[in-house]
Order: sequence, then structure tokens, then C-alpha cells
Amino acid sequence: MPTQKIAQNYLRVAQNVAAACVAAQRSSESVLLLAVSKTHPMTSVLAAYNAGARHFGENYAQEDTAKIEALDEHLPENQAVWHFIGPLQSNKSRAVAEYFDWVHSVDRLKIAQRLNEQRPVSRAPLNICLQVNMDDEASKSGCSPEEAPALALAIAALPNLHLRGLMAIPKAIDHAAPHAEQCAPFVALSQLFSQIQSQLPTAQAAHFDTLSMGMSDDYQQAISSGSTMVRIGTAIFGARAYAAQTSITPDQQG
Repeated sequence: MPTQKIAQNYLRVAQNVAAACVAAQRSSESVLLLAVSKTHPMTSVLAAYNAGARHFGENYAQEDTAKIEALDEHLPENQAVWHFIGPLQSNKSRAVAEYFDWVHSVDRLKIAQRLNEQRPVSRAPLNICLQVNMDDEASKSGCSPEEAPALALAIAALPNLHLRGLMAIPKAIDHAAPHAEQCAPFVALSQLFSQIQSQLPTAQAAHFDTLSMGMSDDYQQAISSGSTMVRIGTAIFGARAYAAQTSITPDQQG
């Protein structure tokens, strides 16, 4: 997709997110727009960055480190914040711990412990969202809602991690269904969030502030249900590109 189109898409989506906040009687600053750049080339990331995007979502740990390094190299004042949003295997955790700022897909204590051990002491604690499988779908990662409170307490105690909130990928919504039905899975996650927040020690509860829910097809419903971070990929970058480019030529720096 042409870089100019990506920039236009990003600005349009940002406006739509702000409008959804207004419709939900919320501040437009209460929802962060995460540009899901996974599989897209470095040129596309740079186009979104130049349009104002600062938060980017990726899901291939080792491949994405090259993308992160490329942006750092060509933007000395780089302010990009990198979110790992894909399933995380134990043998890939070190790259994530070393390069990323957020991980949205922690669903078991073993992974959290590895990230805690592998987080460089020179970096701030790694921000963690606990992924919850709200619909018990076999095709999706995530702990069960019943497991989430105990797992959250265990992760919150790890010193090199900051448990920031919850993430979920609900089933595709039926846009012909009543609004309340469309919002039901998001409302359920929001209620679970409040339950866990009330159980955390005061220090950990203070930065437990994130509901990562809502994507290109359902972010309006998610925002109306309390989302604080929406993950938008296709509406910004177009269809997935599986031959990702990690190099930038001088005239592409914007």
C-alpha cells in the first residue's frame, strides 16, 4: 500500500476512535490507538510513524527485532513504543524481554517468570497484559476467566514486570445483533478487570489501568464497553504482508 495512503488511513482511524470516545461520553485521550504493523514492511511503519503513530503491535519476536533496530537507526529521536501481541513461546521470550515495551499475550506463569528473568536491568519493567480467552475457543490463546485472578496476583509480584491489565480477542461480533449483545464479551472482560483490580495490592493496582480490547471490526463496541487500548491493523495498513521489509532508504525517513 502506498505510504501516503497509510498515513491517511491512520489519521482517519484516529479520528474515528476519537468519535467513538465522544459517543461513549469519554475523553478522546482515554483510548490509545495501537497500530498493528505485524508482517508489514518497515516503510509502512515509518509512514504511520510520520502520521503520528507511536505505538506499534508486532507478533514475530525474532523477525521484529530487526524492524525495531531499523527504526532506531534511522530515527535518532525515535519515540516508538513496541507491543508484542502474538502467542509467545518460551524459546522466543528473550528477544521479547530485551526489545519490547509491552507484552499483551501472557497467559501462564512460566512465560511471565521467563520474561521477568530475561528483562535487562537497564530497561524499565516490562508492561504486561494478561490474555484471557473469554469464549473458551480452542483456536485462541489465553487463560480462562476463572484462572485470571490468581495468575494476575502471581504476575504482579514479579519485580521486573508491571502488570498493566487484560487483553482479549472475542469471537467476531454479529453487527445485526442488538448493541448490548455485541458489547457483551467486552463488558464481561471489563467486569473481570474491575474484580482483579480490587484484589491487587495498592501498589500494583495503581498501574493496573489497561483494557486491551477492540480491533478493526469491533473497536467502537469495545470503546463503549471501557476499552483503553484498541489494536488496529487492517484499517491502517491494509491486508497482511508476509514478506516484511526491514530496511529504510534515506528518502523514506520522512
